[in-house]
Amino acid sequence: MLLNTGATRFLTTDDVADRYRTTASTVRYWRHIGYGPKGVKVGRRVLYSQAEIDRFEKELAEAAA
Repeated sequence: MLLNTGATRFLTTDDVADRYRTTASTVRYWRHIGYGPKGVKVGRRVLYSQAEIDRFEKELAEAAA
């Protein structure tokens, strides 16, 4: 479920898992060990901003180069 608040778009853990073709539990594990996009806890939900997803993908691209 993609959330859009004004100019900032947020993805849920399931959205991030789908994007990287992995499971939600893997995304939660990444968050636990400090890897991957940084999430923001809102109530009981963890959300990931599009800007943070972009930052993480840039980091991956630079590491691969």
